[in-house]
Amino acid sequence: MSLTQAQSKLEEIERRYDELIAQINDPEFSSDYQRYMQAAKSRNELEAVAEAYKLYKRTEGDIAAAEEMLGVADSSERDFFQEELETSKRKRDEIEAHVRLLLLPKDPKDERNVIVEIRAAAGGEEAKLFAGELFRMYVRYAERRKWKTEVLNLQETGIGGVQEVTFEIDGNGAYSQLKFEGGVHRVQRVPVTESSGRIQTSTATVAVMPEVEDVEVALDEKDIKEDIFHSSSAGGQNVQKVATAIRLTHLPTGIVVQCQDERSQLQNKLKARDVLRSRLYELQLEQANAAQSSARRSQVGTGERAEKIRTYNFPDGRVTDHRINKTIYNVPAVLDGDIQPFIDDLIAADQAEKMRESAE
Repeated sequence: MSLTQAQSKLEEIERRYDELIAQINDPEFSSDYQRYMQAAKSRNELEAVAEAYKLYKRTEGDIAAAEEMLGVADSSERDFFQEELETSKRKRDEIEAHVRLLLLPKDPKDERNVIVEIRAAAGGEEAKLFAGELFRMYVRYAERRKWKTEVLNLQETGIGGVQEVTFEIDGNGAYSQLKFEGGVHRVQRVPVTESSGRIQTSTATVAVMPEVEDVEVALDEKDIKEDIFHSSSAGGQNVQKVATAIRLTHLPTGIVVQCQDERSQLQNKLKARDVLRSRLYELQLEQANAAQSSARRSQVGTGERAEKIRTYNFPDGRVTDHRINKTIYNVPAVLDGDIQPFIDDLIAADQAEKMRESAE
């Protein structure tokens, strides 16, 4: 969509924004707290687009003024006004690209918390060790962002690996940052269990789901089978004497959810329902749009090595995201949670694709 095509929409956004500013500055209007807060919220939502469009129009005025002066300038002034004109045109083009980006439809799920599932796939014990490293990578990333993490279900192996883990990340905009992490992650290295020194390729699957409200997915009690069991722990230590772990089976879809995070049975049940609701929500999205990249099944796939989205190659010391052809030569830093460069470029690539589609 060009700004010419969006002119009426932008003019309406600017008009409404100015109207809200006037209301907020009116003492009589602002005395009504509810109206004031609603107006302030609406103003904040429109502010970025409205201010960018105002700057765009001012820059258009600068271009017109420079062209006018260039038409009457003598030879000693022409270079100056020509440079002013070119600078203003470059600025206008940058602002136009920014406004087009701001006009792209927002994903309503972007500000939500996320539920992440990681499972060991192809590669035996090495895949389980890698799944554990991915789990720690996302926990460290969340710590860098000052986000909270909560483990909902963890199935560990005796040598420090993870067969499966489900955890929640609570943070503003968590889904917007992590939604492209879903898929098959591949590791290439010499396993600690390999005596001959041969490089092995293993995989783990990651699914990223937005947290879902009760009203978005209704759970029918007759469709849910509930099992209660004892929580397990690695090595058999600290095994609980009271059965608090919950397993929910959604009979119509066959989806199974476990939650055993060493709290009360009721808390585990509530968390398991949150995960089940999120899985059903993703399934609904997939059925509504089979091509949607964030659908859980397309994220996880079968775990086969050929489906990889990212490769962690230890011999070469590199991590490569195959969707954007980006490589970082620092495996330890990436596995310590330094994944923001990948996330930023994936978001930029998605925005570029949406802008291309809007221009067609």
